[in-house]
Amino acid sequence: MSHNTFGHLFRLTTWGESHGPAIGAVVDGCPPRIPLTEADIQPWLDLRRPGSSKFVTQRQEADQVRILSGVFEGMTTGTPIALHIDNTDQRSRDYGEIAQRFRPGHADLAYELKYGTRDYRGGGRSSARETAMRVAGGAVARKVLGPDVRIRGALVQMGADRIDPAAWDWSAVAENAFFCPDRAAAARWEEQLLAVRKSGSSVGAVIELVAEGLPPGLGAPIYGKLDADIAAALMSINAVKGVEIGDGFTSAALSGEANADEMRMNADGSVRFLSNHAGGVLGGISTGQPVVARFAVKPTSSILTPRQSVDRQGQDTDILTKGRHDPCVGIRAVPVGEAMLALVLADHLLRHRAQNPDAPSTARLPRN
Repeated sequence: MSHNTFGHLFRLTTWGESHGPAIGAVVDGCPPRIPLTEADIQPWLDLRRPGSSKFVTQRQEADQVRILSGVFEGMTTGTPIALHIDNTDQRSRDYGEIAQRFRPGHADLAYELKYGTRDYRGGGRSSARETAMRVAGGAVARKVLGPDVRIRGALVQMGADRIDPAAWDWSAVAENAFFCPDRAAAARWEEQLLAVRKSGSSVGAVIELVAEGLPPGLGAPIYGKLDADIAAALMSINAVKGVEIGDGFTSAALSGEANADEMRMNADGSVRFLSNHAGGVLGGISTGQPVVARFAVKPTSSILTPRQSVDRQGQDTDILTKGRHDPCVGIRAVPVGEAMLALVLADHLLRHRAQNPDAPSTARLPRN
């Protein structure tokens, strides 16, 4: 199975399965002399960790990361950084009944048709367990981007219930189990999701990501567009079915006048935008404004209600999925989305520096 590597100059390769002995990643292309320890990675993994609240899967994994290579005396060496996490709480017996049957909404049938085989224990390689290594790799990417770049994510919709944008408060994200910036919405969601979990069903979600402090110039015309790579990165996350940049699909309902991000000059010679409908990207290149992206996560396919399906013998059958699952997989997708955005931005930052070593770090026009 190929296609396990993401990025160009800054590359992440992940390996491992949901119910294997361990999962891991190799980060290649990280510049040398960047301070990096396991303590720089672990807090981000703790945000994604299963069993962290009653609203996510109760699989108990410590997700303790080990750095096996690429770091010497607390500094990156420029060589591949190998990261390792042990799997400690697999319950493969929960999946014995689906060894010969395909779960609707899962990758079971697609894997079988493509490869002629599949790891039915929790989905194997298609499991969201793999995303722990994306978060670990994203932590390294954040170190490459530096302290001036801030990447944050928030759950802005659960099921059909959206937050009130006027109530957005980033400090609220750390106060609830949903990464929700609207305290009133978080309170509603707690009651709603408990009912969903009790019924054995699931709901979807929408996550918004914001990256601030980026220089202009990241991305390249045509096939190296920053927003195209962001979309590909977010679409690669398990259960994601839609991505938008800036106003996204909403922009289709705007007039040209309303959608245009008008500009003015600041006294210091920098360019000031009066709005950010484009989400910080024009022509596939960053403008220096905050980069804004959203992605939609479908309801968790593992539910307790029997569903119609087929088996490997070509017979019709019914199936329900046992085991420990997220009633809203979008909750733990927030730190995963942040990590994927960090990976894209770190890769584009290094590509930009390689082509334009003397490029300005702010949106300033050259003086004649």
